Amino acid sequence: MNESALYVVATPIGNLGDMVPRAVETLQTVAVIAAEDTRHSSRLLEHFHIRTPLVAYHDHSDGQATQKLIDRLLAGESVALISDAGTPLVSDPGYQLVAAARAAGIRVVPIPGACALIAALSASGLPSDRFSFEGFLPAKHGARATRLESVKQETGTLIFYEAPHRILDCLNHMAEIFGPDRQAVVARELSKTFETFLSGSLAELVERVGADSNQQRGEIVLLVRGAPKQLEQSLSPDAMRIMQLLAAELPPKKASALVEQIVGVKKKLVYQWYVEQH
Repeated sequence: MNESALYVVATPIGNLGDMVPRAVETLQTVAVIAAEDTRHSSRLLEHFHIRTPLVAYHDHSDGQATQKLIDRLLAGESVALISDAGTPLVSDPGYQLVAAARAAGIRVVPIPGACALIAALSASGLPSDRFSFEGFLPAKHGARATRLESVKQETGTLIFYEAPHRILDCLNHMAEIFGPDRQAVVARELSKTFETFLSGSLAELVERVGADSNQQRGEIVLLVRGAPKQLEQSLSPDAMRIMQLLAAELPPKKASALVEQIVGVKKKLVYQWYVEQH
């Protein structure tokens, strides 16, 4: 049996082959599994021949439900926390339980595995050095506009979860606020039979998703390229293009000096932009 601890266990987001052996072993050996939806999770446990008892723990669980699990942990039992799919606490319940466990001095152990936002980012082709996970946007138009405006100038890749019946409206709203030319990716049904990645400008995605009702079904991760950095905004497309061409043949400092002569932009700015890109 596992030593007394709260185990935060990732489960598959679609393909059951993504269940890691350590997750199976953990769920088989803890005293109890706290699940977002016990009916949904019971099918997963049955597939892997896991007989551990299930208790419900979800967004609407109150402090009493949390305390019952903490009491069991303090009594020396081990508890596993799972969500319906993916890594718990990523747009799923669990924060209160983990926080309470840590406050009580209980060991919290992550069992890594599938995570939809990381899977989508890894295959999106968008910059992954900096990104911001924004979860689900508000359903109401005004509240969603406020949220989108608040992240409009973020330079890292933006990642959202979106409901299929709202995806087209969301893309239209993003095109309106971020601009129709901002690059984005719609990642749908990850790890499942109909996995799809659509990439292009927000305007192009509005057209493609609007023309194909199949793209308005299933689980969706929406990724949007970050805003251009302030330095990039200060350079003309011609300056950037010429610098790229010259730097392919010349040392960057010499190339930036030539760009200054050709288009009149300060060589220091051009050189700094080039270094940031490479």
